[in-house]
Amino acid sequence: MNRLLTTIALAATVSVCLCSSALAWNKAGHMVSGAIAYRDLKMSHPDVIPKIIAILKQHPEFSTRWEPRLRQVPDDERNLYLFMLAARWPDDARGTSFDRPPHHFIDLPFKPPGEPSSVSTVPPDMVNLLTTIKTNIETVKGAGADAEKAVALCWIFHQAGDVHQPLHCISQFRTDYPPPEGDRGGTRFYIRARDTSSTISLHKFWDDLILGSERFATVRNRATVLSTRSDLARATFPELSDKDISSWAQGSFDVAVESVYRHGDLSGSKDKTDGEVLPDDYIDDVKPIAERRIALAGYRLANLLKELTD
Repeated sequence: MNRLLTTIALAATVSVCLCSSALAWNKAGHMVSGAIAYRDLKMSHPDVIPKIIAILKQHPEFSTRWEPRLRQVPDDERNLYLFMLAARWPDDARGTSFDRPPHHFIDLPFKPPGEPSSVSTVPPDMVNLLTTIKTNIETVKGAGADAEKAVALCWIFHQAGDVHQPLHCISQFRTDYPPPEGDRGGTRFYIRARDTSSTISLHKFWDDLILGSERFATVRNRATVLSTRSDLARATFPELSDKDISSWAQGSFDVAVESVYRHGDLSGSKDKTDGEVLPDDYIDDVKPIAERRIALAGYRLANLLKELTD
């Protein structure tokens, strides 16, 4: 499909998808970033893949959650599928003892120009995406239990995606979204993709921009199409030379300010039943940006996995 999803199909997807607006990308989006990382490693550093697979097989839920699903695909695609499952696992683990809600985001404060001085901002919590991904990297590199390393590795897979979702690196503060929470990364900023669409949060809209289906073949094909597009080839990402994960979050924040919130000019509603209609050009403008963010997430994840196994 040209450029994958048409504008009309995208509008339908964001209108009907029922996944939680608390997620960063949806589960399918995280699976895409894991698949892009796998494809990249297979071409450039295939020796990394069996090392990562060996760690993931020590995960405490490998035999109960993953192994039955892996048996549903051909043998030669099981490693790819395991990369996908690892990338989505922290979302699958919500509500369990493995759930770590603060580890999915960092609320870098944004106050749009023109807001009165009476509107203040709140700094990010000390426990956040950046502090915990660094801890997870240390855990995988350390001498701890194999199961702990496997859990930490899944979080690295997932957080590499999270840190590239612009709305997981920002919280907007303005008169109608005051501190201490602001708009909570767009989760309380309600919009409609079209005049006839259902109301969803801006965060949910962005979560669903990459893909709606979690089917293995659909995710695999989407990742293949994205990573083979000339405009999304690894060589088109000069920012891959930047190894500082804090600056990755800053990059997402900058995208959120400029393209997600349009420097504060994007209109949203606090009424979850009656969102503001997005501008006519918004979907066409941001969809390529989201695709570039997920491709970058996949390439950076591949780099991280190589460094972890060197």
